[in-house]
Amino acid sequence: MELLNVAVRFGLYFVLAAAFGIPLFALYSPGVRDALPLRVVLAMSGAAGLILSAIGLLVVVASMGGTGIAGVDVDGIAAVLTGMSLGMAWFARVAGLLAVVAAAAAWRRSAPAMLALASLGGGVAIASLAWSGHGVMDQGPLGWFHLVADIGHLLAAGAWAGALMSLLFLVTRLQIRISAGDVSATHRALDGFSRVGTSVVGVIVVTGIANSWLLVGPANVAALPATTYGQLLIAKIAVFAAMLGLAAANRFRLTPWLAGSGVADDWSGAVTALRASLAAETACLVAVLALVSWLGTIEPSSMPV
Repeated sequence: MELLNVAVRFGLYFVLAAAFGIPLFALYSPGVRDALPLRVVLAMSGAAGLILSAIGLLVVVASMGGTGIAGVDVDGIAAVLTGMSLGMAWFARVAGLLAVVAAAAAWRRSAPAMLALASLGGGVAIASLAWSGHGVMDQGPLGWFHLVADIGHLLAAGAWAGALMSLLFLVTRLQIRISAGDVSATHRALDGFSRVGTSVVGVIVVTGIANSWLLVGPANVAALPATTYGQLLIAKIAVFAAMLGLAAANRFRLTPWLAGSGVADDWSGAVTALRASLAAETACLVAVLALVSWLGTIEPSSMPV
């Protein structure tokens, strides 16, 4: 059951990041909308999110009842959905994902409006995950501060993840079909996210520090390497640092290289380097999401390995 819980959490983090971050990226990067399979992404991420949310609800009810999924009954599901804040968050997630699916279904009417609807729905969906993690462990004003910090962390991470997925698709597409117009549009998207990304990273760092302080506390930092939770947290921070290094290389070296290569009509080297860097950054993203999914199932108290 624990492995299934981690797998479902990972799936939700990934799918909801796509449902929120990709349409958000397309909103502030209109020049690449036609190059991205946005309608397909919205339909698939919305549908997958609904399926994973249903499975996740069964896993939660089964864990609370100490049974397998086969032992879950209607009364147990009703108790979670109507008697817990987790249930209200689940309803909000489903509503947000239905908005994403609706945006895909009504795509031909007004793409910008549908992107806004999908971003809003995806944002609600990914924010709802805060109620299924450690963000609800505190009470009173401190509890609200922790919850808001967790929501901010999720939204910023989703924005980064969605942009990263989009950029990797665009650069991979460039390797298949390179033209001056495509290179220019991709460069503008990369340059545009570089500015947005600075704010996103700032929110991730600040909210990450706040969450870690609330979960671990300064007095327990030295004990982190001796606990399972601490080891996973250290691994997450290390992988995140690698992502920051790759993102910095993209912004200050590879993106300007792409712009310069366009002048010389010699794009191959810059596109190949960007694709490798973005692929490595995406691999780091997957690792971070896996670690976060595992961390969410472990109490952040000192535990023997």
